[in-house]
Amino acid sequence: MKSIKQVFNDAQVINKNEIHEECGVFGVYGVEDAAVFTYYGLHALQHRGQEGCGIAAMDHNQMEIHKGKGLVSEVFHDPRMAELTGDIAIGHVRYSTAGGNEMANIQPLFANLLQHQFAVVHNGQIVNAKELRMRLEKQGSIFQGTSDSEIILHLIQRSKGSFLTRIKNAFRQLEGAYACLILCEEGIFAIRDHHGLRPLSYAQLHDGYIISSESCAFDMLNADIPHDIKPGEIIWFHREGIHKDCYRIAEGCHLCAMEYIYFARPDSVLDGINVHEARVKTGICMAKKDRDRNLTADIVIGVPDSSISAAIGYAKESGLPYEIGLIKNRYVGRTFIQPTQKQRERGVRMKLSAIRAIVADKRVVLIDDSIVRGTTSRRIVQLLKEAGAKAVHVRIASPPIIYPCFYGVDTSSFEELICTRMNCDELNQFLKADSLQFMGIADLIESYHSNSLCVACFNGQYATKLFSYGEIINTYQNNPIKK
Repeated sequence: MKSIKQVFNDAQVINKNEIHEECGVFGVYGVEDAAVFTYYGLHALQHRGQEGCGIAAMDHNQMEIHKGKGLVSEVFHDPRMAELTGDIAIGHVRYSTAGGNEMANIQPLFANLLQHQFAVVHNGQIVNAKELRMRLEKQGSIFQGTSDSEIILHLIQRSKGSFLTRIKNAFRQLEGAYACLILCEEGIFAIRDHHGLRPLSYAQLHDGYIISSESCAFDMLNADIPHDIKPGEIIWFHREGIHKDCYRIAEGCHLCAMEYIYFARPDSVLDGINVHEARVKTGICMAKKDRDRNLTADIVIGVPDSSISAAIGYAKESGLPYEIGLIKNRYVGRTFIQPTQKQRERGVRMKLSAIRAIVADKRVVLIDDSIVRGTTSRRIVQLLKEAGAKAVHVRIASPPIIYPCFYGVDTSSFEELICTRMNCDELNQFLKADSLQFMGIADLIESYHSNSLCVACFNGQYATKLFSYGEIINTYQNNPIKK
């Protein structure tokens, strides 16, 4: 029997077999009690980061910031919210990839200069951060944390001209994926990287505006129809309205495919595509392929939550009943403990459980969004078979992830990607499934009706120069991981 301490540790473990996005940003301009709206907006974006959060608010040129580790509901409460007054605010939810989860890395980051003060929130990852930081340190810059977001403050400070000009000069030096909001006396500046790797949009609310990483936050606040900020675009929200400018020529739009596959909420619309509808189409595509394979099964289930839409699509096309065969425990706690492998495996059982009455004596089609490290998928197959499933056919609503991501997703090495080491047959044996199939890249693009996707984690064709991260690719090419 487990001790109380063991049970507690199991419940507190972060499941490192999942992938995580770095964070989400939200801003409000020209709306009374802007910090309160930002609080609700961050709630809607909580799925993008649970390690820490923060809000900066501006009232009569006086800025107040509060941030801390934990969920939005844990960090903010009535006394703290009462201090965040004014009609301008920006906020952030964080999951750390670049940099750790130290307080110095939790955003907003703040610069208090003699003639100016401003705060920055940033979602994504700057691939030339190492080179920029080395140059800035040689020029005398002193960094408080390890997050690449802090580089933005120093680049703005070292530029000259109007504040808009300084921002444009700073962001021209950045390479990578980012959606960024800057709060200052002049208003809010919203900037999206010139490759469009990270989503960012805005909508009108009352007589002001709100800006968000995902449009699901707009629906909750009953805002107007959202507008996507274009790659390479900077929008300045100020007293006279909005001013649009281009700080760098866009190199197409390469929105991260994992936004549709995994990260975004199903009710969000990214670059004009509804996430739920896109995921449903992937399920339909997989069902058509299985019809050609003459697959026989009894029910379709999805791994909650991001795979449910694809499972619905598969069931619709195949004619098989969609069932809730897995239940997710939404009260498993979080911690910053680095788990052991044994703890990870216990954590899967604590997080998910199979419904025996649904899956017993059934041939199950199990829909999942992706496979990263493989341990979670193997454990889910085991859970279903222990619950009496006669067969488990695993279908993955994305291609195999065989390349690391350097744009803000915490898969930055080949070693942690099981599809780098195993082909489909080998992985099927590892999972102990009855069959395994992935989406093809062409099928994925067709399902989303978009040729403007970053699929680098599937094919290694990165949208940007990788700078120091290129050493990881070169090392792998010279010494490939043996399968």
